[in-house]
Amino acid sequence: MAGDRIYFYDSTLRDGAQTQGVDFSAVDKENIARELDALGVDYVEGGWPGANPTDDAFFASPPRLTRSRLVAFGMTRRAGRSTENDPGLNALYDTGTNILCLVGKCWDFHVETALDIELDENVAMIADSVRYSATKVEEVMFDAEHFFDGYKTNPEFALRCIKAAYDAGARWVVLCDTNGGMLPHEMDSIIREVTKHVPGGHLGIHCHDDTGNAVANTLIAVEAGVRQVQGTLNGLGERCGNANLVSIIPSLMLKMGYSSSVTAGDLPHLTRVSRVVDEHLNRSPNRGAPYVGESAFAHKGGLHVSAVEKDPKCYEHVVPGLVGNHRHIVVSDQSGRSNILARFREIGLDVDTSDPKVAGHVNRLVATVKEREFDGYAYDGAEASFELLARRALGTVPEYFTCQSFRVIDELRWSARGDLVTLSEATVKLTVGGESFMSVAEGNGPVNALDAAMRKVLTPLYPALEDLRLVDYKVRILTPGEGTRAVTRVMIETADGHGQLWSTVGVSANVIDASYNALHDSIVFKLYRDGAALDAA
Repeated sequence: MAGDRIYFYDSTLRDGAQTQGVDFSAVDKENIARELDALGVDYVEGGWPGANPTDDAFFASPPRLTRSRLVAFGMTRRAGRSTENDPGLNALYDTGTNILCLVGKCWDFHVETALDIELDENVAMIADSVRYSATKVEEVMFDAEHFFDGYKTNPEFALRCIKAAYDAGARWVVLCDTNGGMLPHEMDSIIREVTKHVPGGHLGIHCHDDTGNAVANTLIAVEAGVRQVQGTLNGLGERCGNANLVSIIPSLMLKMGYSSSVTAGDLPHLTRVSRVVDEHLNRSPNRGAPYVGESAFAHKGGLHVSAVEKDPKCYEHVVPGLVGNHRHIVVSDQSGRSNILARFREIGLDVDTSDPKVAGHVNRLVATVKEREFDGYAYDGAEASFELLARRALGTVPEYFTCQSFRVIDELRWSARGDLVTLSEATVKLTVGGESFMSVAEGNGPVNALDAAMRKVLTPLYPALEDLRLVDYKVRILTPGEGTRAVTRVMIETADGHGQLWSTVGVSANVIDASYNALHDSIVFKLYRDGAALDAA
C-alpha cells in the first residue's frame, strides 16, 4: 500500500441525517450516494439497517455504485449474547452489502456506567463481532466510539479495544472523536502513539466539530499516520457537525500531496456536489464555505482586484477551477474601475477602455453603483442585477416586457369551519411585443401571487421560464428608525433546471415594489442569458 494513498469514507447518509432540520428520504439518500460515487469516494455509508424505515427502504433497493463501495453501519453484539444469536448483528448480513462498520465502546467510563459490564467482556464483544462478521462479508471496520476520551482516562484499555478489533481481522480501526472535544496538538501525540500498536495503514479518523477543529484534527491525524478519513459533505452532522469532506479532500490532495480514488479530474465536480446536497436539503449554499462557496474566490476591494488581475496567487490559495469554482469580482461601493472592468471580463464583456466613449460609460457606472449602494442596493450579493445594470449602460439588454401596472390584494378571513384563511391575489398588466396582457393569480403571500401572475403571461410566450423557480427570498430593513415606513431591500435567489443559480436585488419603501424589482431582474436575466428572442411573442 502506497504511503501517500488516502481512503475517503463518507457518512453523510447516516451522520448527516442527524443534523437538526435534516430529514433525508430514501430517494434523497440514493441520489446523494450516486453523487459520491461519481466523485470517486472510496466508501459510502448507507445508514443503519433496522434503525428506521428510511434506512430499511434504502438498503432494500440500494443504488448500483460503480466506483464507491456501499457500507452498512451497526453495532457489536450485545453483552450476554453470542454473535450467532444477536439479532441486531445478524440483520446486517442480510443487507446485501459486502462491507460492515461496527461501532463499539472504548471508554471505560461508558463500559462500566452505560453498559454496566466488565471491561474484559467489552473487549470480547468487539473481538467476537469482528471475527464472526469477517466470515460473512468481505470487509469489516471497527468504529472506536469515544476513543480519545477513553484514551485520556485509561489508555491501556482503549488500546486493548482497538487492538482486539485489529487482531480479529478489522480492515480499518476508526478512531472517533465522538464529542468533538479534541485539539490538534492532542491529536498528533495520541495518533503517533496509537500507530505503535495498530499500523497507520489500518487506522481511520472520525472527527466531530464541537471545537471548530474537525478539519484541522483530521489533517493532523493523516500527517501522524492515519490513512482512512471519515466525514460528511458540507460538514453535516449532529450538534456542530462532522469533519467536512468538501474541505478535507482538496486540502489533502492540492495542499499536502496525498493521492486517493478522487482524481484531479474529479475535483472540479466538488463544488457541484456540495451544492447538490444543499439542493436536496432545500437549503441555500454557504457562500463562505472554503473552496466551494460563492465567496471563496470573491474579491471586493479595488486594490485586491488589481493585484489578482496581475497575479492570482496574491489572494487565491488555489486556482478556483481545480475545485469547480470560479473567481468572482464583487462590485460594491468599495469598487473602482478595476473591479468594474474585471467584472466585465467575467461576464463576457470585452470593452476597449482606450475609447473615450466607453471609458465614460465605465466611469458613470462606477458612480451609479456607489450612488445606488448608498440608497440601499447591494450588488456584491446580487450579481445578476449588476450584470443587467452594466449591460443596460452599454445598451445591450432587450426589453422583453414592460409592466403597465400591478395590484396585490391580501385577504384574511375565517372559513365556515372557523379556520383562519389568508389569501393573496395579484393582478398584472404587461406589454410584450407591443401587445397588452392582463393576468390574475393567487399565491401563498403577495410576492408568490405577483410572481404567479407574471408567469401566467410570460411563460407561454417565453418557454425558457418554465423551469424558473425562486429558492430564497430575504428582506432587510434599511432604515429601522422609520418603523413601518422603513426602506426595505429584497434579495431573491433564483434557480433553473440546468442547475444555474443567480441573485437579484430590489430596494423601495414599499416591500412589494422592491420585490417586483428583484423579480423583474430575475426573469430578464434568465431570458437574456438563454438568448430568448424578442419575437417570441
